[in-house]
Amino acid sequence: MNETPRPGDPNGIQVGDIYEDCSFHPVLCTAVDDVAGVMLSGISLIDGSFPRSCDALYCGPIHIRVEEVVAIKQDLDGYARRRKAELRADDTT
Repeated sequence: MNETPRPGDPNGIQVGDIYEDCSFHPVLCTAVDDVAGVMLSGISLIDGSFPRSCDALYCGPIHIRVEEVVAIKQDLDGYARRRKAELRADDTT
């Protein structure tokens, strides 16, 4: 995960990585499509839903450590509230 991001992929997310999608789900990345922007696809580690997709250029997915997944799964709503507050705070700085 510490590799240099590929051109067009500011997040450096690759197949096999875990990332947070637009709905704040931890997702196991199963595909990266470089043709249409940088579309990430994967499987939710919360409920198994798939395909879950995000555009790495516009959605702002972030890497998540596997250790965090258990805590997120126990309280997804609380995690989502905290992340939304963090994102709002980032917008005001």
